[in-house]
Amino acid sequence: MCFVDNEGNILVPKAVRPVMDYEPTTLGEKKGSKKQYRHGNLHIREYDSHYSIHYDKIDPRKDPFGHILVDATKYFPGIMILSAFSDYLISREK
Repeated sequence: MCFVDNEGNILVPKAVRPVMDYEPTTLGEKKGSKKQYRHGNLHIREYDSHYSIHYDKIDPRKDPFGHILVDATKYFPGIMILSAFSDYLISREK
């Protein structure tokens, strides 16, 4: 087993760490994982045989918008479109 995937995540076999006792989270892309965890700026995905771990520069629990700007940039355009659309709807009601 290679210990780094094509996205730069560190892969940890469950034989090395069978139990992950960190805070479960729903924040983040599941990417086929069974569960996700966060510990500080670590984002951990649990799969059947291993964990996938990467470091987020900004913790989305503390600064969701900053996380999108820095760590999850592919979501930024969608959020801007939703923001503009909501502004339009609000201004239309006045």
